[in-house]
Amino acid sequence: MLNFEVVNPTRIVFGRDQLNRLPELLSEYCPSKRVLIAYGGGSAERIGLLHKIREQLKGFHLVEFGGIEANPQFTTLMKGVDLARKETVDCILAVGGGSVIDGVKFMTGAFHYQGDAWDVLTRKENCVFEKALPFGVVLTLPATGSEANSGAVISREELSEKRAMGGPLFFPKFSFCDPSVVASLPKKQIANGIIDAFVHTLEQYVTFPSQNFLQERQAEAILSTLIEIAPKVIDSPDDYTLAANLMWSATNALNGNLRCGVPTDWCTHMIGHEFTALYHIDHARTLAIVMPRLWENQFNNKQAKLTQYGKRVWNLSGSETEIAREAIDKTEAFFQSLGVDTKLSAYTADTDHVAEIIRKRFDERGWTAMGERQAIGLNDLEAIVNQSI
Repeated sequence: MLNFEVVNPTRIVFGRDQLNRLPELLSEYCPSKRVLIAYGGGSAERIGLLHKIREQLKGFHLVEFGGIEANPQFTTLMKGVDLARKETVDCILAVGGGSVIDGVKFMTGAFHYQGDAWDVLTRKENCVFEKALPFGVVLTLPATGSEANSGAVISREELSEKRAMGGPLFFPKFSFCDPSVVASLPKKQIANGIIDAFVHTLEQYVTFPSQNFLQERQAEAILSTLIEIAPKVIDSPDDYTLAANLMWSATNALNGNLRCGVPTDWCTHMIGHEFTALYHIDHARTLAIVMPRLWENQFNNKQAKLTQYGKRVWNLSGSETEIAREAIDKTEAFFQSLGVDTKLSAYTADTDHVAEIIRKRFDERGWTAMGERQAIGLNDLEAIVNQSI
């Protein structure tokens, strides 16, 4: 087991009909009672969630900022920052899924920052967010786990860039997680959420053996649960038991626990972010495109864990090599069973030179040794992208 340190200060309020707790929890962090409510494209309004929040917060001065995109855009978020500054709010309430929550994390840091906040995202020397507004979450989509971690990914469309950020400042103070919201989601969003949680788990599990028996079994439990409930929750999103298990699996996939004492990969995410930046493909779908191809490229390095995954999660038998290869096939077939294509060409015909473009970007950023063994170089990267087409 590797050394680790873990802190997660987020209070999770899980279950039905908990919004009556909202005024109490917000009051802890919002002495002036001036709150910015940030949300996305209108689904929170459509399902009546924003109305319920307004009713609960009648004693607060509420400022609303909508229109945060599915891949939160830097320019949009800066408009929210300007509004928050103008209204001198004390805190922000994110009402949405991972994109809204990620966007709010950025906004809370940019609120106090005096320079160009893009410099922080590109990690320009000496450019950091040194303080942040407190914020809470009302989750509307189980997927990214952003409601219980301190990471975020922000896009900038005019540059075709997608950049990650995070740190201890950016944990939500609290997150309301009501599985009832799953009933209002389109099947595509539920499928995306399942894949998000599944791949988050795999990035921390299919690496190399680390003798961390507990974390490995916890990862296997999340994977097995998602496989079991996936088709049922897509067909019956109003089944509270199924929705609750999906939401809790997604939260636990990326709340920091699975990474304790284990090596992690995240190269699938790094490549997937480029597909989203270049082609606007849903984040989860880029992961489904990349992961099987990355595993094939890194088969020798990952074979031991692929075999363990195949035995324990998919109940496969045969030789070690046969099990490992079939585990890759089973994973790709699982993504496809959710209605998700696993080739880039299914989403765009504009694939000429994409491998060279992504290689150049990684090279410029110094990302030349990636994965849990630092074994994925630029030649491997280019091969993975080409095989993903």
